Amino acid sequence: MKEENVILVNEADEPIGLMPKMEAHEKAVLHRAFSVFIMNEKGETMLQQRAASKYHSPMLWTNTCCSHQREGESNLEAGKRRLKEEMGFTTELKQLFSFIYKAPFDNGLTEHELDHVMMGVYNGTPNLNPNEVADWKWMALEDIKEDISNNPDCYTAWFKIIFEKFYDYLTLKPDGNES
Repeated sequence: MKEENVILVNEADEPIGLMPKMEAHEKAVLHRAFSVFIMNEKGETMLQQRAASKYHSPMLWTNTCCSHQREGESNLEAGKRRLKEEMGFTTELKQLFSFIYKAPFDNGLTEHELDHVMMGVYNGTPNLNPNEVADWKWMALEDIKEDISNNPDCYTAWFKIIFEKFYDYLTLKPDGNES
């Protein structure tokens, strides 16, 4: 299988080229990515446990799905595609916000991404792709926040960064005061 390219971007999210995914992670080059959070009608977030075969962060818990946009693919199209590939279902997504982060891994790779964070609602049971996902669960936002604090080594590096921003987005009013 041919390695996928990632879209290299500047800090304004303007494309400046393509690079093989592994090379971008080896060189810590800024590239476009997305993170999907699926919530149910109870306000719980669907987490996935990455498959044991993943080349980094195997068996760690993370958001519902995340990946990289393909050339010519919108953020929402990419999110829906990857949600179907990893979790086996589709639902409408809306883009919430984007931000840049950098997260190094133990294996020498680094995620340096301009991440587009999206959210959708789903109340069913996913049909997991075992090559991508080992397990899944629903968790309340407060429980995730507490568990990350108590068990940080159980979560992916990027999820700890992204979840904090997602949590703040959902719990703070636009004026900056808690709801």
